[in-house]
Amino acid sequence: MKLQPDKSSGLSINAYGQGWIEVNGQKFFHSLTVSSLPGATPAKWEVARFAELEATDFEILSKSGAELVIFGSGQRLRFPQPAWLRSLVELGIGLETMDTAAACRTYNILASEGRKVVAALLLEP
Repeated sequence: MKLQPDKSSGLSINAYGQGWIEVNGQKFFHSLTVSSLPGATPAKWEVARFAELEATDFEILSKSGAELVIFGSGQRLRFPQPAWLRSLVELGIGLETMDTAAACRTYNILASEGRKVVAALLLEP
């Protein structure tokens, strides 16, 4: 699916499909994080499958400086275990869970509004 570019000067998700996401014209074929914060670059998220997720994967996100984390859980909606989210809750960082396609669209909307948002996007092989 092609997305319309937003007016933000930050990272934008241009398109996505099964097994890939395009950020600012560059295609990625692995799970990644995308941030609206100044100077951010797309970063590989070292998670290949939902079953491999751990609390440490969300701790990394709690150190991003974001006010909201959008978790794209893959091709279908799956919720992380509450214990994994402790680091985010303790810092007052919100978390929204949705499938990865919806997370891409939602990230673009929030980033274009100037929100401090990080999308953690799971791309399973």
